Amino acid sequence: MTRFRCWVVMGLITFLSACAGLPSLDGRAVSVASADTAGTRLGRAVATLRAGHPNETGVHALAAGPDAFAARVLLAAGAERSLDVQYYIWHDDETGTLLFEALWRAAERGVRVRLLLDDNNTGGLDETLATLDAHALIEVRLYNPVVHRDLRLLNYATDFSRVNRRMHNKSFTVDNQASIVGGRNIGNEYFGAGSGVAFADLDVLAVGPAVQAVSASFDTYWNSASAYPARPLVGGARPGAEARLKGRFAQARAAPESVAFIDALRTEPFVADLMKGTLALEWAQATLVADDPAKTLASEVSRDQLLLPSLLRSAGAPAREFDLVSPYLVLGEQGTAAVVATAQRGVKVRILTNSLASTDVGAVHAGYAKRRHALLAAGVTLYEIKPDADAGASTGQHPVGSSSSASLHAKTFALDRDRLFVGSFNFDPRSALLNTEMGLVIANPVLAGTLAAAFDRDIPGVAYEVRLQPDGRSLVWIERGAQGERRHDTEPGTSAWRRLGVSIMSVLPIDWLL
Repeated sequence: MTRFRCWVVMGLITFLSACAGLPSLDGRAVSVASADTAGTRLGRAVATLRAGHPNETGVHALAAGPDAFAARVLLAAGAERSLDVQYYIWHDDETGTLLFEALWRAAERGVRVRLLLDDNNTGGLDETLATLDAHALIEVRLYNPVVHRDLRLLNYATDFSRVNRRMHNKSFTVDNQASIVGGRNIGNEYFGAGSGVAFADLDVLAVGPAVQAVSASFDTYWNSASAYPARPLVGGARPGAEARLKGRFAQARAAPESVAFIDALRTEPFVADLMKGTLALEWAQATLVADDPAKTLASEVSRDQLLLPSLLRSAGAPAREFDLVSPYLVLGEQGTAAVVATAQRGVKVRILTNSLASTDVGAVHAGYAKRRHALLAAGVTLYEIKPDADAGASTGQHPVGSSSSASLHAKTFALDRDRLFVGSFNFDPRSALLNTEMGLVIANPVLAGTLAAAFDRDIPGVAYEVRLQPDGRSLVWIERGAQGERRHDTEPGTSAWRRLGVSIMSVLPIDWLL
């Protein structure tokens, strides 16, 4: 009987694979970013700010979750011509719904909205996306979509090589004049809302030449062979859908989890200052690095189409210091060798990543943990964030994040206290070879120095420092607190079973998937 069931399941998978397919892209409209937006309120404000910085990009760091949320909603409220929005994850929770409402309200005022979502994480959103897409001024496209909408895991069984490649990019561009780029997806945990896991994260708000580069990248993805109009996939809006959506908007505004975020919309001054042309910005040469969307379709793409080589060229090599924050750190043999070589030529290398107790992906920790000895032996200083860390306790502002967090999500690094990267790129094989990514390389000593100062002052108090014992084999985790230092001989805050599971995963040949 068991063998019979296996044959039935295999037959069903084969049948579904043969019968289902992606819709045709014939007739799909090509569109590009709005170009004539200098006369908008935001355009005039940006022109005032840029008067003394004609060839530079102005940058404002968004470390605190409520600030990052307020920036998106308030910028959408000030949009006059266009909103171009691109995300890997958009959750159907309070902050996600409030941001959907911000897009809806903008469209109601006459703003053209283009929403591009990776389809891997849109489960349960089909009706919402259909309702948004039905608005005359909102167009929704799904990137690298799944065919089986309700049985999503089945897509991996029938079309693994394609659906395993995802669009991890994150950008929010208003009137082609201001963009938010960074590590945050859209959802409560990314803004520090609610009682669940909160992520320490980082975005930057940018104005100036980098915005046009972000818009050009968005257009490339929007018109790529992997971006499908939503309607053939999710269907049209059903009767009463608009009323139901507006009802959910009202529920989200009234939810207890939303109170702090609604308050932030009233109290955060920086968007109002931006609109008045008075916001204090850090000015710098900023370079956008982004994967070509061809990476999604091709098993092999040219080196010039990948973000990582471009990132290394744009950032340059560190001469004195390299400070890295990466939540998912799977360096592999080549990456580990590169970091070891950097440390061995005298560069001070400091890394912050998730501890086993704080990570949300145990398999990724397994890929990282087996490289710790080599990094520490080379002199790298290694920190792992505590699961109960308040990452902004000391300053409230540093780039690692300022929410009371259980997990690290920021993706940033600084070189020589002079150059800073902020974006979606994790230092792992998935970001390097499978998913598409984007980010900004910002040449600014103030911003880069802020991350370095966090390593100097704040990170030792919110993270465990991992050290190699004199025997060269054992590790110890140093926890610093008000009562002094505490030593842990095993990964703190974890069970023996979880550590065993990670040990088993660390010997499996799965690094390329992580």
